[in-house]
Amino acid sequence: MIFRKAHSRLSLRQLLLLGATTLALSFGSAQASGPVTGKPSPDFTLESKDGGNMRLSEQRGNIVLVNFWASWCGPCREELPAFEELYQEYADLGVEILAVNVDDEKEKANVLLDDIEVSFPVLFDTAGDVSKLYDVNAMPTTVMVDRDGNVRLLHPGYRKGDEKKYEKAIKMLMRE
Repeated sequence: MIFRKAHSRLSLRQLLLLGATTLALSFGSAQASGPVTGKPSPDFTLESKDGGNMRLSEQRGNIVLVNFWASWCGPCREELPAFEELYQEYADLGVEILAVNVDDEKEKANVLLDDIEVSFPVLFDTAGDVSKLYDVNAMPTTVMVDRDGNVRLLHPGYRKGDEKKYEKAIKMLMRE
């Protein structure tokens, strides 16, 4: 009865606003499972193509671009050489790129890497655990992590020229 009285006093506009707010909050909480800009980046350890394991938290003090990619992804094939150029320019200045391959078999990634040579670390997420941890829904997806380990940029997909946005963000983080 109380709800019915309160409900009858709400205008249509108020009801729509309430519904939109509820919807926005539900989407917001669903996204909270992955990385959140300004919050600590979820830590992970993955096998490296060069042998051994790499852990994200070991990169504290560096600016890190974590790039999720797959061998079947056309935009990933375009983006990897762009990342190589960024890496060549900024690696000596404390910028690291971790290319996280999400294929279910390492061999699939290695076939692509025979065609596209990169010098930054390539990591294998064959079980998909880190992709789930980061709530990756698009290929490629890039997460930029600052020197303190906080997420500063989330970028799903790739279009030619996106590397300029990454470079601008790197320069900004270097000044901090």
